[in-house]
Amino acid sequence: MRIAVPKEHDADERRVALVPEVVRKLSGRGIEVAVERGAGERALISDAAFEEAGAVVVDGNEVWKSDAVITIAPPKPEQIAAMNEGALLIGFLAPLTSAPTAAASRDAKVTAFAMEAVPRTSRAQAIDALSSQSNVAGYEAVILAAEELTRFFPMLMTAAGTIPPAKVLVLGAGVAGLQALATARRLGAVVTGYDVRPEVAEQIESLGAAFLDLGIEASGEGGYARELSEDERAAQQQALNEAITGFDVVITTALVPGRPAPQLVSAKAVEGMRAGSVIVDMAGESGGNCELTVAGEKTVIHDVTILSPLNLPAQMPEHSSQLYARNVLALLDLMINDGEEGDAATLVPDFEDEIISGACIAKSGEIVHPGAKAAVESAAGG
Repeated sequence: MRIAVPKEHDADERRVALVPEVVRKLSGRGIEVAVERGAGERALISDAAFEEAGAVVVDGNEVWKSDAVITIAPPKPEQIAAMNEGALLIGFLAPLTSAPTAAASRDAKVTAFAMEAVPRTSRAQAIDALSSQSNVAGYEAVILAAEELTRFFPMLMTAAGTIPPAKVLVLGAGVAGLQALATARRLGAVVTGYDVRPEVAEQIESLGAAFLDLGIEASGEGGYARELSEDERAAQQQALNEAITGFDVVITTALVPGRPAPQLVSAKAVEGMRAGSVIVDMAGESGGNCELTVAGEKTVIHDVTILSPLNLPAQMPEHSSQLYARNVLALLDLMINDGEEGDAATLVPDFEDEIISGACIAKSGEIVHPGAKAAVESAAGG
């Protein structure tokens, strides 16, 4: 059995899907791991390091002719088309938005698993790549904010007087938001968290942060918030406009799967912020939580800096690759049959397993994930 890791085709993607630590574990079970030449370069992992861990380094065309291919981002449709029928594809495959990926997997009769579709259950925690990468993103967002802010994060008591700490507001208390709160507090800021799900108030407060209660509740399924009604949205916006002006840094993390990001920071709120303040909008790829966000850009409006970084985990490729590779290994552990002594290991996904079935978007020439199926049908009809 051969598991392969191609080089990511996006020029801004610095992560690699497997790292030597995980390659060594797979090789120790008699599994051949093939790594495309140069796949780890942008994560500062050399071909020699992969070879030392037991991998074979191959050229690009060969990597797709394997029993399983592990990626970070969705491969190009032509790369999927080059895969063997019945082979496994594992990666962030964007089932709700990347119709070409699901369609190509169906047409190539590839069994495709989307890491972001792994059910968010306690049993699946070790496989939850969304959470591991969101941890990296939440940390990095605060570091970016600290670099741009014209003021100190911590309180400083000096001979020249006392400098008060920065006030940081984090909108959205998912994994990225909680990590942002924790990181900002470690840097000495006074931190406040906001979320429409009241059940996360305790998590926010456990990090030493205050919970901003606007009196609006919108808990949804799968740990996410539901979409607000028009009246709820208007009430939320008015309350946030008033609250945001009192903070030096606002970090936004709010997302609704498969839908545009909710707008939380209005142009009016930005105008009311103190000069030199910073907004880090982590939802830029989905339209942004700030009305004035330009995805992927840094803009300065009313002397407030608005950052919309894309793919923050790729800015810390060493640890984000390591965490992702461990998530993938945990998923593979559910599929690998080591067999009897002397037998070769095989990949045998058990589709009765809720994790395997939940993460699968295509198999046997059929799209099986409801969200991916809707995306493909919408693309075909539109």
